[in-house]
Amino acid sequence: MRIIGIDPALKITGFGIIDDNQGKLSLVQAGTIITSTEDKMALRLSRIFDALNSLFAEFKPQVMVLEKIYSHSRHPATSFILGQARGVICLAAEKSKLKLVEYSATHVKKSVVGRGMASKEQVQSMVAALLGIKTLPKYKDVTDALAMAISYSYFSKANKFNSFLK
Repeated sequence: MRIIGIDPALKITGFGIIDDNQGKLSLVQAGTIITSTEDKMALRLSRIFDALNSLFAEFKPQVMVLEKIYSHSRHPATSFILGQARGVICLAAEKSKLKLVEYSATHVKKSVVGRGMASKEQVQSMVAALLGIKTLPKYKDVTDALAMAISYSYFSKANKFNSFLK
């Protein structure tokens, strides 16, 4: 199974694509989609949408895992901006007929590190260890996205096991 994880944002969207071959995880591709704050909103959203469509066409994932929005009452504008980026990401998944799964950051941290309040550095270290990454990416958005994909791999196996027991 090929899984793409997405850490959504308007400025830097992280993505990570892994293959899960009967529990053996391997890195396929990872990186960022970066937009300029100088550009108009519509252009920035279009760039995210187009970049994802290119990734989907080239790498053909079956599942996309997207981080749920976490919003804080003191920063409502941030939630609205993030919501716009997430909207075009969800649209790209739908247009490409990808299964879309959403996980909270704490859910992902708990599944990958074992602790829901793990630091970004702990997530980064664990992702690197699990996928055999020697050089850490410049942006933690990339390892966060890979953690999303890894988390889906773990939970899809757990769900299959639980349905077997019923």
